[in-house]
Amino acid sequence: MWLFKRKGESGFSYSNTAEEVTNGIDGSGLTAIVTGASSGIGSETARVLALRGVHVVMGVRNMDAGRKVKDEIIKEIPNAKVDAMELDLSSLESVKKFASDYTSSGRPLNLLINNAGIMATPYMLSKDNVELQFATNHLGHFLLAHLLLDTMKNTSRQAKREGRIVNVSSEAHRFAYREGIKFDKINDKEGYSSFGAYGQSKLANILHANELARRLKEGGENITANSLHPGSITTNLFRHMGIFDGVISSVGKLVLKSVPQGASTTCYVALHPQVAGVSGKYFMDNNVATPTAQGSDPDLAKRLWDFSMNLVK
Repeated sequence: MWLFKRKGESGFSYSNTAEEVTNGIDGSGLTAIVTGASSGIGSETARVLALRGVHVVMGVRNMDAGRKVKDEIIKEIPNAKVDAMELDLSSLESVKKFASDYTSSGRPLNLLINNAGIMATPYMLSKDNVELQFATNHLGHFLLAHLLLDTMKNTSRQAKREGRIVNVSSEAHRFAYREGIKFDKINDKEGYSSFGAYGQSKLANILHANELARRLKEGGENITANSLHPGSITTNLFRHMGIFDGVISSVGKLVLKSVPQGASTTCYVALHPQVAGVSGKYFMDNNVATPTAQGSDPDLAKRLWDFSMNLVK
């Protein structure tokens, strides 16, 4: 598959793994939070960051699974610094508790990797009565970044080192609802489309990063915010898609990215020197890419920010 190996401007391509794009990078002295780190590309992101010397804090909904991943990483990398903390992105109360516990611990924070997500679920509401995919994929991460921002600012100033916020989005943002974000009908059950709602949440990830980047630049902060598409990967994200899940499991290894390849763009954006100072961009296959017109709309991003801020209050 020569097309997948064709390198972009970064020197990397679709086929590179997370270890390959971070080869030779020293992440010691950095502390990162990785949400959804108990499986899939989240656990691989945590492993590779730990391999590069980063102190990784895994935000996980299932603590048993999180502890298992932590133990596996330490078994492979005996000097790895890895912790697991409980975090349910679908619950604002859980996000607030996680952020409070983290800040009270006195830990620094250089990297915030908003990776956790669900895909194409049947219509459900979160504990806070918000459509579940929007609540989990966007709103929980929006609040988490908001609550941890002061910690990141303080860390950046004291260490004189750039902080980075990374939102894992998806090319599925191209298939969001026609209006992009259903501000007035966020909980509309009759018009609900499982994949449209997923696309909406992924579009929100991009818009959140863009508006956050604008605000950080305006405030003169040495923190960047970017979003990315990890690629189509054989993970448990497809578990709600019925027969399609079976097809993915059967043929996915032939046409989709492996988990190490899927985690590469996240690790590239989080650690690579090439991305220093780059903010408000959308990445794919370890290179800068172009989102939809809605994904580049600053007015839509501002409106989403205000809408989200109202919801988390």
